[in-house]
Amino acid sequence: MEDCIFCKIIDGSIPSNKAYEDDKIVAFHDLEPQAPVHVLVIPKQHICCADKIDESNADVIAHIFTKIPEIAKSLGLTNGYRIVTNCGKEGCQSVYHIHFHLMGGKQLNGRMA
Repeated sequence: MEDCIFCKIIDGSIPSNKAYEDDKIVAFHDLEPQAPVHVLVIPKQHICCADKIDESNADVIAHIFTKIPEIAKSLGLTNGYRIVTNCGKEGCQSVYHIHFHLMGGKQLNGRMA
């Protein structure tokens, strides 16, 4: 998607502070962190949102969740962390490229809303 900011991060036309990258995903530090450690984990394949996960792309989503513990450990998140994804306008999705917020580094607030 030519106007997707995350696709531009993936192709290198927008710089990012990467925490992890492989052939399927990228994790980079959020520009407006909400916790001491806050990275976004995204697939390199453009998937709009959770509503668009299907049999054709579920493997990359599974890959993300198998890599999150490794990414978390590399970032020093040894006492727990939170994974959040937003979907659609009412879910406060701001970039329409599925992404997972990996947050930790302190005791997080127990409220989700």
